[in-house]
Amino acid sequence: MTAIDVRATEKLECDLVVVGGGAAGVASAVTAARNGLKVVLVERHGFAGGGAVAGHSGTICGLYEATDNSSAKPEQAVFGFTQEFVGLMEARGGLADPVRYGKTFTRVHDPIVWREVCDDLLAGAGVTVIYHAVATRVLAEGDHIEGIHVWTKQGPLDIRATVTVDASGDADLVAMAGLPNFIGDNGRVQNPTMIFRLMGVDVEVFRTAYGDDTIMPLDVTQMIIDGNTSGNYRLPRAKIWLFPTTRPDELLCNCTRVIGADGRELNPLFWRDFSEAEIEGRRQAREYARFFKDKLTGCATSFVNDMAVQVGVRQTRQVEGVAKLKNSDVVSGAKFADGIARSPWPIELHAGAKPKVEWLLNDVYEIPFGCFIPERGENLMVAGRCLSAEHEAVASARVTAQCFGYGHAIGHAAALRVKDGIAPRDINGADIRAILNRENAQLN
Repeated sequence: MTAIDVRATEKLECDLVVVGGGAAGVASAVTAARNGLKVVLVERHGFAGGGAVAGHSGTICGLYEATDNSSAKPEQAVFGFTQEFVGLMEARGGLADPVRYGKTFTRVHDPIVWREVCDDLLAGAGVTVIYHAVATRVLAEGDHIEGIHVWTKQGPLDIRATVTVDASGDADLVAMAGLPNFIGDNGRVQNPTMIFRLMGVDVEVFRTAYGDDTIMPLDVTQMIIDGNTSGNYRLPRAKIWLFPTTRPDELLCNCTRVIGADGRELNPLFWRDFSEAEIEGRRQAREYARFFKDKLTGCATSFVNDMAVQVGVRQTRQVEGVAKLKNSDVVSGAKFADGIARSPWPIELHAGAKPKVEWLLNDVYEIPFGCFIPERGENLMVAGRCLSAEHEAVASARVTAQCFGYGHAIGHAAALRVKDGIAPRDINGADIRAILNRENAQLN
């Protein structure tokens, strides 16, 4: 039997092709296009937003420093493209005020407004957007990447580009090209989560009962443990996060622990695991919603009004870069001459019954430019959570505010490659840092 597709292959040429329309992909594409590059963005969904929208992560994490001072106001630590996006979301009423998240703060967003802001940013910069499209092969001569082969409903599409950015989240292009990569902690990854929204909540009554911290207090944890032990509910995760949103009477619920029937942490790189995760995630979401309705103050008339388009994916495949962010860099607040983004976000490991959080207080760490340059391969860079970072380190570095920063930096690196002819691995990260600071990144 011969596999065929008789449809003609369309060809496009551009300076930069970006695969993945999450925070990092959008920032990369927009930044490069603003620098005069002809840019194509390929996204498998019908909208931009990545994990923040399709995965319903629901918050812009990584904006504010952490502190033990419970009365402290939010201290913003991340600016640049992130701040531009925040401002656009605020202007449309799509971003809530900061809410307490343990020792720091986060901001809940409206996923519909997010999509619209991305549409306008991409259109305004002149980016050609191809939605409902999937990269299936890398076009290459040896280790020189020259673009991608794309599946669309119309038929196959070859996109030739001077520079290619893998913002897939899963280092898909890196793997296709056979470039060095790794998966989690010797193949073990953090479990995915099915996030959902609960409407019909008396939010004021709820907050009076449980406080302003979106990480639920110990009495709620104990109620979940008791409910699970009784056999009346199946609730595999006891430490949960519930966020008031931009909409009245609604909570964003980050509470599921999606593991396999065999007890494994499911890996969305594997089609069987990904499919199992979606089904199990929806079942768990319904079970937690039933528990909340039955047991939590203010939730007696609540109901599920939305679930994520897909399970939220925290970790899969990552590139082996010319530099690697270490766990010790995060907890020590390490700084680098070629640091192109900064983060105050804790290490947040989702594995086992209780997520582990390790805080960096009153400080930030920096992420080096080399974490986005493959140790082998030419004219390919990565952006987003598939950066080169150790297992615990990526549990901090993967969040939204930082991914915008990565994209901001990689967009400028692409412009240097196209306009000045500098190969990505020859770009001085300190030069990118200087450019970012001129655009309000405030890295110094």
